[in-house]
Amino acid sequence: MAHFAKIGLNNKVISVHSVHDNELKDSNGVEQENIGIDFLTKLTGWSIWVQTSYNGNIRKNFAGKGFTYDEDRDAFIPKKPFNSWILNEETCLWEAPIAYPDDGKIYLWNEETTSWDLVDNS
Repeated sequence: MAHFAKIGLNNKVISVHSVHDNELKDSNGVEQENIGIDFLTKLTGWSIWVQTSYNGNIRKNFAGKGFTYDEDRDAFIPKKPFNSWILNEETCLWEAPIAYPDDGKIYLWNEETTSWDLVDNS
């Protein structure tokens, strides 16, 4: 099964659709993204589609509703969770400016203090 993101204004992902692999194959049996796009365009009337992948082997991350497709990076980027977080250029995922503590405890991000707060597990 192949997956395609329906792209709207400002390159925002509107939805993600599944397409059977057979709908992407050319006359030599090789899957081609453009054939999947043509299939979805004819089926839906919507013309802006970008293929995405669960395993991240294309476009960094599996697209989700509200993600942005960045054409320059050729990547799907999730919505920024907090103003202080920074985009990791390699993964195209947002990261806190301070690493998550590695002590086996559970923390939540506190944007006000830009720090990790320990969750009380008592």
